[in-house]
Amino acid sequence: MALDARLQAVADFVLPGSRVVDVGTDHAYLALELLRQRGAFQVIAADKNAGPCEAARHTIREAGLEGIIPVRQGDGLAVLVPDEVDTICIAGMGGQLIRDILAAAPEILQGASRLVLQPMNAAARLRRWLYEQGWQLVDESLAEADGRVYEILAAEPGEAALPEPLLLEIGPVLFQKKPPLLRRHIQGLLERERRAAAGMENSEQARESAAYRVMRDHIRGLEEKLRW
Repeated sequence: MALDARLQAVADFVLPGSRVVDVGTDHAYLALELLRQRGAFQVIAADKNAGPCEAARHTIREAGLEGIIPVRQGDGLAVLVPDEVDTICIAGMGGQLIRDILAAAPEILQGASRLVLQPMNAAARLRRWLYEQGWQLVDESLAEADGRVYEILAAEPGEAALPEPLLLEIGPVLFQKKPPLLRRHIQGLLERERRAAAGMENSEQARESAAYRVMRDHIRGLEEKLRW
């Protein structure tokens, strides 16, 4: 089965010859792509719930790869032993949950040389955490699927200066690369902030608050990032 643009963008950030775990594998479509088309050396499909694990096993059997791609049920990276993989893929989860999964398994994270992450929200918090934990973003991309724009991050170990807050929100590599979907991505961030500001404007007390002033400054900052 062909991947949608979101999962294809995740697959594109996995280096050939990698030993990969696909956390939250669901139907194992990404795992199959990594082994068949992206030249991964080994892929482990993992999911917390029994239903997705059974769906993944079915997909793998249908592809004739039973025994080649193991499916493991467990919480996050707890399904692994240290140094079993060098690449961790986590897609389709909230940024906070992704952060929690990584933070809960330092011994697994220590053995990884690349993280490929696709947060559904809270990407800024995830980016900040990565930098604070000794990771740096080496690439980022945007993908559109079902009318929504998704962010995909690739991180590798290395010390780097923490980007300014607005770039943590937008994506520092995205802003440097300026892919075609970047304006739409920033406009989406702006729309969310403008909606929140409009709600505060109905209250005189809220309009006079420090939080409102911070929000207005944030909106102006995002608007400036659209000028290139």
